[in-house]
Formats: sequence, C-alpha cells, structure tokens
Amino acid sequence: MDPRKPLDARAAALMLMLCLIWSLQQILLKATADAIAPTLQIALRSGVGAVLVWLFMRWRGMRVQWGDGSWRPGLAVGTLFALEFLLVGESINHTSAAHVVVFLYSAPVFAALGLHWKLPSERLAPLQWLGIALAFAGIALAFLGGGKPSKAAGAAMLLGDLLALAAGMAWGATTVAIRTTRLASLPAAQTLLYQLATGFALLLPAAFLLGQTRFEPTPLAWAGLAFQSVLVCFVSFLVWFWLLTQYLASRLGVFSFMTPIFGVVFGAWLLSEPIEPNFLAGALMVLAGVLLVSGYGWLKSLRR
Repeated sequence: MDPRKPLDARAAALMLMLCLIWSLQQILLKATADAIAPTLQIALRSGVGAVLVWLFMRWRGMRVQWGDGSWRPGLAVGTLFALEFLLVGESINHTSAAHVVVFLYSAPVFAALGLHWKLPSERLAPLQWLGIALAFAGIALAFLGGGKPSKAAGAAMLLGDLLALAAGMAWGATTVAIRTTRLASLPAAQTLLYQLATGFALLLPAAFLLGQTRFEPTPLAWAGLAFQSVLVCFVSFLVWFWLLTQYLASRLGVFSFMTPIFGVVFGAWLLSEPIEPNFLAGALMVLAGVLLVSGYGWLKSLRR
C-alpha cells in the first residue's frame, strides 16, 4: 500500500506557494534583463543553489555517492538541465515571460511520450493520448499569436517561442533520464546537486561565449538573483521533493498546473505584457492537455 497520502490543507498551501515562486522565475528574468543578462543570472543562481544544496546535504549527514557510477547519468541530466535553461535564457530575450512559462510547462507532455517509449509501466492510456493531441493543438494555436507590432517583432517572438518550447522538451528529457537511470534510486538532493553544479559549470562559459555577461549591480538585480538562488533553486526544489515523499504525486501534479496560469497573470500585471487571444486560447488547450496526461491517475480515482 502506498504510504503517501492525499493532499491536506498544509500540502495545498505549500503547493500554492511553490506555484507562485515558480511562476515568478521568468517574470524576474525578464524584469531584470536590462541589468543582468538572463543566461548569466541563471548560471549564477545555479552555482549558489549548488553550494546551498551541498551544505544542506552536509548538515543532514548525507554523502554524495560517486562510486556506483551515478555520476555518468548525473552528468547527462546536468547537461540537459543546462540546455533547458540556456534555451530559457535566450528565449527571454525574444518573447514575453508569459509565452516562456506556458511553453516551458509543456514539459510533462514530452516526458510522458519518452516514458511511454522507455518504461512498460508508463504506457499511455487513450485519455492521455487525447491530452497529448490537445496540447499539441494548443501549441500550434499559440504559435499563431496575433497582435504583434511588426513583422520583425513577430519573427523575434516566434524564435523566442520556439526556444521556450525546446526548453520544455529538454525538461521532459531530463525527467525521462532521471526515471530510467540510477538516479531514480538516489536521494533527490543529490540529483538536484548534479543538475545545479553541472548547470553552473556549463552555463557560465556559455554566457561569456554568447556575450551575455551584462551585470549592473542594481538593487533589483541583486534582489532577483537572491530570489532565484535561494527561493527557486534551493528552498522550492527541496520543499517539492519533500512533498513527493509525503503525498501522492498525481495530486501534487494537478496543483502545479497553476504555475503557467500565474505566469500569464503576472506577466500582464507586472510587465504589462499583452495577452493575444490566440495565445490565450492555445495556452488553455496546452494546460488542459497536460492535465489529462499528468493528472490521469487523479482523474481516474475521481471517476471511481
């Protein structure tokens, strides 16, 4: 019998907090882009986050396991993590934060397709295939956009949208790699350490190669970096992994769908980003598709 339990008031409150934090990632990257280049900010936050996770593991008496060969898939997962956020950093320079968060959170669809192919226990049900079709239809509709000020701006936004979608694919591939390698049996903190440390090691030189080294030490830049490093890369991820050990993942996954919704709302409110009708309709289709794919277990239990 699964010892994990359905959501209670504490879990719901924590998930609401996590969704708010995660939705603000792209908003802050966009808001501080003039002071600190997004790719550089992501590299620095990964480095700080890696140090904090390592200190946490030392405090808890957890040892980093190297001798079992887990460093190889750990390096692979870290590389995928770096690729994901390299794409996020570049996409922020071309499109709106709302677009980035919606396309990035299409990741569960790509993860489900990869796990369907790799693990017999993860075969997709007909309702999940419907969700995948709905999500891809929503992505196509969202790409149609609308309301762009010029042809050049429209081309730039399309490039940013494509980069954000590719970041979602990389995130999905990361999930598949974690589930199908030795990393599945490691403590979550060590897997997170692999991702953050490798991400820092790869993203920092990438920022220099791409000329994304702008850093003006304004109060907003420091505040954004502190938020990303401490709250996003350290606190939120550890709370999320703890929740996964205590509560049913399908219930938690349903709550996570609020993140892109918050992202669109905050983008319009804090950054005055326009919400195009086609994009809004497509985003809702994507979210509905992701809900059918990732929340299938929860929906099935409700039907029972």
